[in-house]
Amino acid sequence: MINLLLVDDQQLLRQGIASLLGLSDKVKLVAQANDGEQALSWLQEHPHQADVILMDIRMPRMDGIQALNAMSEQGISTPVIILTTFDDHELLLKALKAGAKGYLLKDVSLENLIAGIETVHRGETLIQPAITSTLMDSLKGLKSDFEHYQQPEALSDKEREILRLMAAGCSNKEIAQSLFKSEGTVKNQVSNLLAKLGVRDRTRAVLRAIELGLIS
Repeated sequence: MINLLLVDDQQLLRQGIASLLGLSDKVKLVAQANDGEQALSWLQEHPHQADVILMDIRMPRMDGIQALNAMSEQGISTPVIILTTFDDHELLLKALKAGAKGYLLKDVSLENLIAGIETVHRGETLIQPAITSTLMDSLKGLKSDFEHYQQPEALSDKEREILRLMAAGCSNKEIAQSLFKSEGTVKNQVSNLLAKLGVRDRTRAVLRAIELGLIS
């Protein structure tokens, strides 16, 4: 059972997600918060009780991006899935760069909601196919704020292919099946990619690769 903390200022949406989760035996909603400040207080009082956080971007007092930054400063590593709508592209990209492990649309189905939570709980990132073309287009005008600005070491054709599969939301297992490699080999290649790109996780790797024009 995966314990979930839900953070959103819209009570009706929280009730809707709670009702969806009540139909599943895989995820348990352990707490709700109406903004990032309340979520941080709960996390401080109940360390390690939430396995995954589902959090809105736009909230009063402390929004999702501010909450992600505060979590990083306080050493809270619980993975966060951002709740978003199609008109939140710029904020979504900032949230991903701030450490969010992926995103789900607010009209998500129960099947996709559970699958997304399970994906992040496994330590993977939740990147929907190609982060959507509209989202990638919106990245072009944003100022880069990655830790490393220099052009990375040249990537091989195989590494570029792995990046494209990562951008399509494929797990290590799915990449391994696609490339006819072992999952362990792919895991090592993904780690090497992160090092070459100077980033900490798969989400940032995909975003940085798009910024550098390595994938499109």
